[in-house]
Amino acid sequence: MKISKRMAAVLVALSLLAGGTALAVDLTDLIGVVGGGFLVSAIAGPANDFINTVTFNQKVGVTETTKVVPIVSIGSGTAIGAAQVAGPKEAVGRTKAVAQLETAFQGRLRIKILVPMDSENPLQGIRRVQGVGVSAVIDFRL
Repeated sequence: MKISKRMAAVLVALSLLAGGTALAVDLTDLIGVVGGGFLVSAIAGPANDFINTVTFNQKVGVTETTKVVPIVSIGSGTAIGAAQVAGPKEAVGRTKAVAQLETAFQGRLRIKILVPMDSENPLQGIRRVQGVGVSAVIDFRL
């Protein structure tokens, strides 16, 4: 049975919003069908609202504009992720993805550098969007 891209995205989004409720669908199959960027697009709005609600309820809410964008990993490991970015409305509007640079310091410390950028393609060069920060990270392990 073929699953449409939209239906697959809805199933994944519902499973995330349901707090981990199990579905009889293999996530790696959905990733192959849906693709990372489409998956992030499908959950971006609800995930952004959820993060804002949690931080507001904990009295640590963000007062600036927020949105969820894909994380583009540069380094080892396979993961699909997303990040909530926050900042001035115009700058957040220009932010298309977050580049994640992975490295090690003195061979003992693993470091992940998160850079809000104005493109989803790091091969075009990483151009930082000034004034925007990462306020939350969403990971999907494969």
